[in-house]
Amino acid sequence: MSATLLAVQTLNGLQLGILLFLIAAGLTLVFGVMDFINLAHGVQYMLGAYLAVAGYGITGTFWGALLLGLLGALIVGLVLELLVFRHLYDRDHLDQVLATFGIILFLNEAVRAIWGSTPLTLPMPDILSGSFELMDGLRYPVYRIALIAAGLLVAAVLYVLVTHTRAGMLVRAGATNAPMVAALGVDIRRLFMLVFGFGTMLAGFAGILAAPILVVEPGMGDNLLILAFVVIVIGGIGSIRGAFIAALIVGLVDTLGRGFATDIARLVMSPSAANGVGPAIASMLIYVLMAAVLFFRPTGLFPARGG
Repeated sequence: MSATLLAVQTLNGLQLGILLFLIAAGLTLVFGVMDFINLAHGVQYMLGAYLAVAGYGITGTFWGALLLGLLGALIVGLVLELLVFRHLYDRDHLDQVLATFGIILFLNEAVRAIWGSTPLTLPMPDILSGSFELMDGLRYPVYRIALIAAGLLVAAVLYVLVTHTRAGMLVRAGATNAPMVAALGVDIRRLFMLVFGFGTMLAGFAGILAAPILVVEPGMGDNLLILAFVVIVIGGIGSIRGAFIAALIVGLVDTLGRGFATDIARLVMSPSAANGVGPAIASMLIYVLMAAVLFFRPTGLFPARGG
């Protein structure tokens, strides 16, 4: 286990954590404010990536693709909210799960019909295409550092919006007691629509950021959606601060676990046994972490009442 490998895996873990935060931030608000289980949230991540690829074909630049991808993700999210999701708010969770799972199937097939099943890529901007030396013998891509910085900037902006604006106050109040907010005269349906649209745009932004370093393909958001649910359970449903801290923890635990679990297992067992046990343990780490948090803090590390 070298210091260089540890540094690389730590940065990769932060990168995964940032992507998880961008997905989980919208998901935790939708779940916390609206008590709505949206399994199709991961599809918005996928659509953001595909819309950015389409935007690049139109504009020929990454920045144009970013803008068109964000606008496209927002529009698709609002259309889905208007046509489908708002009719499910008063239904039970089972109906929401079944309906949003159907949307996953529909949109995945729609993507295959429009763009095909062949993996696509989004070229990164030239200014961020190089690498720089972090330490002796370690060069790291500039784009991945920029991705982490962009996620931290979004987190800071979200913190200001949620904690220092009237809209943020209503969102926090809605996450704590939505019926009371509605009783005070707030148009809760409009609040729901804004929260949903903003959440889908954040998920789309995550997909756009990931597109230059990961393949863009149907179903690419399914695995991240599972991790995002782990994040909001650990952080606390409805809490942006909880989503941010939990996303970084999950990203680091998952990445470092997959990188070093086998090496650690070799300290107490034979190499052949460690090769089988290490990956199995690594894949379970975040779920063990979630179980531990739920045992000691059933409402998560930072419940919504804390902001």
